Amino acid sequence: MFLMIDIARGMLARRRRQTLVSVSGVALGVAFFIAIVALMRGFQTYFVDQIIDVAPHITIKDETRIPAPQAAELAHPDAAVAIRGVKPRDRIRGIRAAGDKVAMLEAMEGVAAAPVLQGQALMRYGSRDVSAVVTGIEPARHARVSNIEKDMIAGRLDDLRRTANGIIIGVGLAERLGIGMGDTLTVISPQGVVLSMQVAGLFRTGIQTVDQGNAFALLKVNQVLQDRPNVVNQILVRLADVTQAEPMARLIESRFGDRTESWEEQSANVLTVFVIQNAITYSVTGAILLVAAFGIYNIISTVVFEKTRDIAILKSLGFTEGDIQVLFLVQGLVAGFLGAVVGCVLGALMIEALAQIRFATSTPSGANSFILDRNWRIYAAASFFALMAAGIASVIPARRASRLDPVQVVRGAA
Repeated sequence: MFLMIDIARGMLARRRRQTLVSVSGVALGVAFFIAIVALMRGFQTYFVDQIIDVAPHITIKDETRIPAPQAAELAHPDAAVAIRGVKPRDRIRGIRAAGDKVAMLEAMEGVAAAPVLQGQALMRYGSRDVSAVVTGIEPARHARVSNIEKDMIAGRLDDLRRTANGIIIGVGLAERLGIGMGDTLTVISPQGVVLSMQVAGLFRTGIQTVDQGNAFALLKVNQVLQDRPNVVNQILVRLADVTQAEPMARLIESRFGDRTESWEEQSANVLTVFVIQNAITYSVTGAILLVAAFGIYNIISTVVFEKTRDIAILKSLGFTEGDIQVLFLVQGLVAGFLGAVVGCVLGALMIEALAQIRFATSTPSGANSFILDRNWRIYAAASFFALMAAGIASVIPARRASRLDPVQVVRGAA
């Protein structure tokens, strides 16, 4: 094998210019692959982290995934029945036996659960009216399923217990109302209940829709506001292992019967965009590597054409067809390996160059530059694809070289 590598190195060295062009093509393809994937994956990881940070891993809702069959359907199972305008029998929705379900969930290892009541409300301060979603919570339990505590910029969740009719609102909502800590506002529910509530805290998640349209109050207070005593319409679940959210959601739904959604299901539209984004990214970088592979194909085909006499001599010395194939495959892999090494270095330099770019605005975490993923697996994947492209590009000329008949070559030369 060392002999093959030495011969292959000699053949490539004699055509330095073409070899340099081929290696440079592979290197650029690898470098762009690393930089683009690092940029895309960095953004996607940040976005998913933001979703997981704000939203629960699993949400249990007071509804069923499949509506219950109607009496007409049960009475005529074999008939074609069309039913329209059916209204629910229970006007007050809610999760039945919510306390028991929360206790069952918390008995599971690595699972935290908290009951909440969500409802719309109109917030009035002076002459300003703003609609928002008010979530009734139990502070101690909610702190285990949400990171809202660390997003607080004023006050704490426990202040809801210390403040009569206390409410915690997003900074965007506070700005829209022109309100601050300790101020009292009027909150009106769709049921017509009116409460005077005092601002006990402010939070900033960095997600505009959340900060401008959400507020938190004690569960009991919100039940009074929504005129839904002892009602819970959601159970929020957080897992020690977020990757188990989807199978755990299916397990909970099969056990309780309530519609249960994982964070992946709730964010399916965003994740679908990521899939399309990845497809475009890999297609573009793959096309660059494909062009580089044609360069390797070209140089090896040229070597095969120019070295027919040398190939004939090698076969006369006892080299088999397999040996000749390996010889030219090694040439392609050597070019691919050199391109991968140089490309990894260039890719790392491109990532560092991108990291130096600064923007006027910053993310909620304080970053004001590109969020880049420097995972070693990106370098490994780029190198693997480069070597694979180089190997595939070398196969055809290598097979052609192995089939040369030394007798015909000598006769042709004579």
